[in-house]
Amino acid sequence: MTFTDAFIDLPRVRLAYAISARPNTQTVVLAHSLFMDRGMFRDLAALLAEDYSVIAYDARAHGASGQPNDNRYDVDAFYDDAAALIEALNVGPVHFVGNSMGGFAALRLAARRPDLVRSAAALGSSADAEGNVEAFGGIVAHLRANGGAGVEDVLMHVFFGDDSLTSDIIAPVREYWRQRFKDMPASVAASAAGVVYRSAILPELRRCEVPVLALAGAQDHAYAPPLSEAIARTAPRGTCMVIQGAGHSVAMEKPAETYAALKSWLPSVASLATSSDEAVA
Repeated sequence: MTFTDAFIDLPRVRLAYAISARPNTQTVVLAHSLFMDRGMFRDLAALLAEDYSVIAYDARAHGASGQPNDNRYDVDAFYDDAAALIEALNVGPVHFVGNSMGGFAALRLAARRPDLVRSAAALGSSADAEGNVEAFGGIVAHLRANGGAGVEDVLMHVFFGDDSLTSDIIAPVREYWRQRFKDMPASVAASAAGVVYRSAILPELRRCEVPVLALAGAQDHAYAPPLSEAIARTAPRGTCMVIQGAGHSVAMEKPAETYAALKSWLPSVASLATSSDEAVA
């Protein structure tokens, strides 16, 4: 399927997105990790587009999207944008899939806006407050003073699993992101701080009616599988899966395996949502 690039002006920010519309299908929205952009979903989006309409977007202050006019970079701002995007494009309810920072938005949508989401998948993510504030706070301070230069190798360890850090297969991907991390301006510190100094969403998930998938990379150096297991235990309709050989960027490191996990899970929750819709009608 062909993806079309576009922009949409929301009340607080202009977002860039790519869309592949397939008639008579449900929609999957993809939300990326901190410091990255929708390009991290290139392979996964192509696989999903065989069965679904797919939208992948750049978060505020990331990729081709603009800087926000409200000067907010906290995780609730990213959640607000996700909700506004779904409403503005009139595509809800959707299956919302987010990696890391995108997963923070996914879980907040599931807990707070069940009218907009059929399901939520949090990949390489967490519903807790940050458990490693000291280390990640140090990265934020470095970014604020110097930009990405000097912490690119630290960030590579955060964002990629052990296998990915040595694999010849994804060497071009690895080198691309290492250079991107190195070239980041000091302004990225605002988004990083919003992610690191976030509040927990776990208590809200106890009342969540939406099916939630927590998909962890077995080699995630940032958010290990027990954090995904906690999501699945807490959400009444929660499920946890673990991808072997993947780290924090599970959707990018193991796109085929991530697709297989989603493919096994999405039809079941889609059919539940469809039955529920018909019952209401």
